[in-house]
Amino acid sequence: MKVFLVGGAVRDMLLKQPIKDKDWVVIGSTSEIMLSKGYQKVGSDFPVFLHPKTGEEYALARTEKKSGQGYNGFITFAHPEVTLKEDLQRRDLTINAIAYDDVNHKLIDPFNGQQDIKNRVLRHVSHAFIEDPLRVLRVARFAAHFFHLNFKISHETILLMYKITKNGELQYLKPERIWKETEKALKTLNPQVYFEVLRQCNALKVLFPEIDNLYNISLNQYTSKNLANHTLMTLKNVSNISNRIDIRFATLCHNFGEKKTIIFNKFKTFNNKTTNIFIVKKFCHRLHVPNELRDLALIVIKYYEMIHAIKRQSIYSIISFFNNIDAWRKPHRISALEIICSADAKGRTLYINNTEYKQGKYIKYLFEVAKSISNKDVIRDGFNGKEIKKELMRRRTIALIQKKEKQLMKFI
Repeated sequence: MKVFLVGGAVRDMLLKQPIKDKDWVVIGSTSEIMLSKGYQKVGSDFPVFLHPKTGEEYALARTEKKSGQGYNGFITFAHPEVTLKEDLQRRDLTINAIAYDDVNHKLIDPFNGQQDIKNRVLRHVSHAFIEDPLRVLRVARFAAHFFHLNFKISHETILLMYKITKNGELQYLKPERIWKETEKALKTLNPQVYFEVLRQCNALKVLFPEIDNLYNISLNQYTSKNLANHTLMTLKNVSNISNRIDIRFATLCHNFGEKKTIIFNKFKTFNNKTTNIFIVKKFCHRLHVPNELRDLALIVIKYYEMIHAIKRQSIYSIISFFNNIDAWRKPHRISALEIICSADAKGRTLYINNTEYKQGKYIKYLFEVAKSISNKDVIRDGFNGKEIKKELMRRRTIALIQKKEKQLMKFI
């Protein structure tokens, strides 16, 4: 029985990147032997065990044979006679197919993964790559994850990803798997790369038609850029500011269903918000997106244009906005909107990137003014029941009226 460190831990060790999780492959063992040594079995599809002390995953060496469509269409064969090379050969990319002998301090690299790491290349291990459609998303995610290290996908691998798409294999992926990879991609430094790669191999129109449709909407008659370019640029801008996945996801969705033209830094809008909301709700339902991410995306769609034009909004509209997004209990939504709207503005063709987005600061200022008047103040003055809410809104409205005009020129 021999044990080797494999996968991302070895890759990240060679890249001198932080190692998050350690995965091990066990050669020459059986489930019975692992259980007798105190390991706990956790894998249902194939034998994976947790170490009794470290809790790290130890998997028996195995091979896989295609038996049907999709991610789960495989027959797994785990046996003591399966070699390390055979186990590594079933992996997706050469950079993930390197093993490390922790006892003899030796690298085992039968597929030249070290050379691809040196050359910054994402390359498939073998032609069996096309048997698993999930690898299209995984490679796109790795391209986003390692974009800041100048990794590129090999031309041959892109062709195989295109072939998987053309063969219709992507339709067999479960929504949960699609979302899991997308969620991981949204957490990378350059999540926009994930969607750009998927479009490169024609997978975007299959998996995310809402995003692919944005490529058909031109920004204006003076540029070849389209709404998809703008959306992904905005996603990049947001990712430079915040690592919050709800903010990134809302940014990704904020143009779904829209038809608009940007002219001299101003939006000429033809979109129907009801349609936008329906499309995002359908998108989130299809992919099983968590409710908290969906909710912020819907708020952004409803109100981001209002934030851009905040100086033209009435006090009644602003108070209603605070109430409708439940800002009093969830003030983080105000800061999220500021970040997204600022990135959206800077993603416009004619917007100067170093220009301060004053509308965001202004809405935050107005919220702080309104929030400074609390229920406690009203209750202390003797109001009770339904009168509390009515009086609270009256006082907040008066405070905003007094501050809005006085401070407007400072922020706009």
